[in-house]
Amino acid sequence: MTDRRDKADAGGEEAGGWLLLIYRVPPEPTRLRSTVWRRIKSLGAIYLQNSVAALPAGPAAERSLRKLRREILDMSGTAVLLSCAVLAGETEVRNAFQTARDDEYEEIVDKCEDFLRQVQKEYDENHFTYAELEENEVDLVKLRNWFAKVTDRDVFGADGRAATEQALDACEQSLEAYAARVYAEEGEGQ
Repeated sequence: MTDRRDKADAGGEEAGGWLLLIYRVPPEPTRLRSTVWRRIKSLGAIYLQNSVAALPAGPAAERSLRKLRREILDMSGTAVLLSCAVLAGETEVRNAFQTARDDEYEEIVDKCEDFLRQVQKEYDENHFTYAELEENEVDLVKLRNWFAKVTDRDVFGADGRAATEQALDACEQSLEAYAARVYAEEGEGQ
């Protein structure tokens, strides 16, 4: 906890307040609302209530929300982007933001477990090919990229990060062992 407070005291992103996007999109077609919802979710914003999303203030967040605001206006909707400080309820807003990050970390851990099961399946089926190795490498890169996106928006240091790093390390080790077996198997076939 101390490092988070120090970061805020030192003028880090935490001290910058919040950005609020308050918007309305036309009710039809419904794909417009789902498009906005997906974009807000991909930014890591939290909903304070219907059509009111919040992100910790920062240059990247502001650029992203300004772009989204423009898209909403292009959909014939309305949108206002505000910069603000929480006068009361800061703990609740931060907790909601932290919970969202922890949920994302947990989802990555679940996908890591799927990855480990997939690699184990290759062992169980005695399937050691370069094609399978490449497919698993691609899957691990996707998991690492997803983790990088979540950590970029995890400005307050959610608790789930450490467990996710451990799960990704386990995936890496599993893939390295599988790769060694693929190399050994392929070498024997020549």
